Amino acid sequence: MVGEDYVIRVLDRPAEIDGGAWNALLERQTGGAAGPFMRHDYLAALDESGCAIPATGWGLQWLTLWRNGELQAAAPLYLKSHSRGEYVFDWAWADAYERHGLAYYPKGLVAVPFTPVPGPRLLAVDELARAALVRALVAHCGQLGLSSLHLLFAAPADIAACRAAGLLLRQTVQFHWQNRPGSGYADFDDFLATLKQDKRKKIRQERRKVADAGVSFEARRGSEITMADWDFFYRCYERNYLEHGNRPYLSRGFFASLQQSQAGLWLLFIARNATGERSAASLVGLSDDSDRPEAAYGRYWGALERIDCLHFEACYYQPLQWCIEHGVQRFEGGAQGEHKMARALLPVATHSAHWLAHPAFADAVERYLAQEGEHIGAYLEQLEGRSPLKSGA
Repeated sequence: MVGEDYVIRVLDRPAEIDGGAWNALLERQTGGAAGPFMRHDYLAALDESGCAIPATGWGLQWLTLWRNGELQAAAPLYLKSHSRGEYVFDWAWADAYERHGLAYYPKGLVAVPFTPVPGPRLLAVDELARAALVRALVAHCGQLGLSSLHLLFAAPADIAACRAAGLLLRQTVQFHWQNRPGSGYADFDDFLATLKQDKRKKIRQERRKVADAGVSFEARRGSEITMADWDFFYRCYERNYLEHGNRPYLSRGFFASLQQSQAGLWLLFIARNATGERSAASLVGLSDDSDRPEAAYGRYWGALERIDCLHFEACYYQPLQWCIEHGVQRFEGGAQGEHKMARALLPVATHSAHWLAHPAFADAVERYLAQEGEHIGAYLEQLEGRSPLKSGA
């Protein structure tokens, strides 16, 4: 039972809820360093640009709890007709359902579309409201006859509420960079000095290749990023997808919305080749619009020409150098990628929670997750033994 004190409203358009109220609830979870992704304007842009809508497999069903006309809790629930754009893979679960003549889709998903950045998913004024929100989500998915509910890249408070509600928990691994606690690194060389000799040498070699090719970089943030800059970035971003045989998840219109609503939360690196022409770009999200953001999130990149090691420079070394210069404490490198360890991004566990309506499949997935959890634990131990940091660094 959700609780008689709450009124539940299910929304099928972002415009049905005040963006300020949503964002205020988000900032209660994060202390103000909410980042771009769970903000109402980011999620609304995904809908308004046609990127995350029913026609693309994302049926918006935001679930909200109210008391005396005040928003108490909210979650970005989507009805999914596929598992693309999630980064926590359940293809095997869907295949098992299909082989047994059962429908896995549609399923319920609480996540930021196309965005493997950990953070709050269950926005609530307190833990009682968060617990009620979990119960309401499960009940709603059950009433709709959905196969399952999945909360991806959730914050610790969300996972605790899901554990208490009996949901199944899962871990995956990402790679994040941490600045030196307290004072931070003085500069990039100070950071390199903490690495083992072979890793330090490798990074310097990779950076030298880009510099010897005559490539230079400029960083622009907020209002410094012009419309022409966004246009160029999108050419690079689109090219990256097309070269891999896919259409991009996100449209130019989506990024135009970000430019209008949250420009201060984005940092753009533009590469110029030896002739001075723009050749590549990478876009980084920021936790807040202050002079010293708490965190940065590597998100999108692309290049119009092939230059050896350009990807590493644009997506890791330039952002890390910027983070050091601006006192940023954490840089998150996105989903998967053991190669990031060689660039001093260290493994961290990320968390998701799952509910399956079918009792037999729920039992089977629970056993699977127990085994997978053991493997993930062993994998993390193995990765920690391969740390690029010098002993005592």
